[in-house]
Amino acid sequence: MATRTAHDALSRDRIVDTAIEMLDAGGESGLTFRALSTRLKTGAGAIYWHVANKDELLAAATGAVLADVLRGDEADTTPQDAIRAIALGMFDAIDGHPWIGGQLAGLASRSASLRIIERIGQQVQAMGMPAGQRFFAASALYSFILGVAGQNAANARAREHGTSRAETLGAEAQLWANLDAAEFPFLRGVAAQLGDHDDREQFLAGIDLILAGIGIAR
Repeated sequence: MATRTAHDALSRDRIVDTAIEMLDAGGESGLTFRALSTRLKTGAGAIYWHVANKDELLAAATGAVLADVLRGDEADTTPQDAIRAIALGMFDAIDGHPWIGGQLAGLASRSASLRIIERIGQQVQAMGMPAGQRFFAASALYSFILGVAGQNAANARAREHGTSRAETLGAEAQLWANLDAAEFPFLRGVAAQLGDHDDREQFLAGIDLILAGIGIAR
């Protein structure tokens, strides 16, 4: 009978799934091959059999979390709705896994980034955007998605322990409402909206504004 080796007992999927759990719990700094080895109850060599280094592991974890976004089907839908679906899929993924934002902004997950930008770009092209403007339109959408989704996730992490979103926004809304009316007329006017707005609705409204601009520029 053949001897079963350490790397035979593992699979790449199991390693990636465990890495995602560790990233969700402690962020990128909490993921080391030593900690991963301890969690999987194996040696680092068995892990290196499946992934060459941490960058490859982070890229694989990012791709796994974004799998549904990356393989979306645009058949029987408008380019605008396809872009909204991509955007909301990324928003929800970053909201649930905040470390993804940093990965998509860097080179470690270049494969995932390229595929998402390609999907957005194809939809921009399908909307009839002139060739000279497609890069700018797709870049604006991608940057908005990463920026707003990442900021939303950062806000969630920054809240004090035991303080709810409603309490945090309520306090900030009250501060806006009490600002000097002559110096801050806009902020006072929208203070009530800040206190009870839906983050996904606000995010999608921004996407729709960009899409409307693309429509005008065609």
